[in-house]
Amino acid sequence: MSAPLPPAQMADEAAPWPGPFVRYDLVKEFVVALAVISGLAVLLTILFSSPDDPATTIQSWAKASPSDFLTTAVTELNGTSAIATYGPPYTHTSGVSQEIAGVSPAEVVGVHIPIDTAKDYVIDPLKEIPADPRLKAALAAYQAAPLKLQEAWAGAYEEALPKVRFLRGVPILPAGNYGPVSTMMASLLGLAQSGGLDGALVAANHRFYETNYTKPLLFLAGGEYFAERAETQHLLGTQWGMMNETGSFPGQVWLWLYTFWYQIEPFKSSTNADLLVFSIMGILSLALICIPFIPGLRTLPRHLRVYRGIWREHYREVEG
Repeated sequence: MSAPLPPAQMADEAAPWPGPFVRYDLVKEFVVALAVISGLAVLLTILFSSPDDPATTIQSWAKASPSDFLTTAVTELNGTSAIATYGPPYTHTSGVSQEIAGVSPAEVVGVHIPIDTAKDYVIDPLKEIPADPRLKAALAAYQAAPLKLQEAWAGAYEEALPKVRFLRGVPILPAGNYGPVSTMMASLLGLAQSGGLDGALVAANHRFYETNYTKPLLFLAGGEYFAERAETQHLLGTQWGMMNETGSFPGQVWLWLYTFWYQIEPFKSSTNADLLVFSIMGILSLALICIPFIPGLRTLPRHLRVYRGIWREHYREVEG
């Protein structure tokens, strides 16, 4: 506790103010401050706020880049896409998950969001299209065919896609042995461009509140269109995208420490980067939480005595 003030000083502080008085209008001050702050807020919002860019949907993707959509869709059909071979938590592909010290947490947890890309992204949505006997026959023929024939049809279609052209929105490919796949892909493209595929993938969750966008987002991530748009907006991991807003606008700057690791080696080129960065941030976070319990570190402020500089007037009075 500080020492009590001498009676003479106490008397001086209690005496009436001998200096001049100035009239002060508190309401006027409040109104002026409110007007200035409101004006600055509006001006800064116009100059520096994030743009209201439209969301990327499967519909916008299929309209803007139908060839990229078809390329992605046919890889989902024949099981060669990135999601089809991703491993846990989506598929049972082994040996592809990130690991550290020989342990893969994803494989330990296992598949808890199962995705069958051919069924979920192509076959089931196409079954929802009514009154199309040609499509119904194509689906029946494809599902009745042996696996090797299905893969041959899809593979031939994928190889021909660089030469695709569109006539009134319908994909036209050079002659080839595509089987029923060409009919299926044309119908899927039409469904996507109408917006029906977005709804079908969300409704497939069979929940009352349809807010699970896992499947549409994974499908979008399989194409080049989504990645190219992210690169244009400076949102890739190599562009510090985790802490960016769209474009060059600053975003969540407190995430700099997390995204920093992705910009340096060995994390930048590691196939286990996500798991390594997560582990490092976990250790750093634990160390921060444990600061009050770490001997030497917890008493560092007392030894550095920075607090005496901050409260110098108090210590000057106390120590006389």
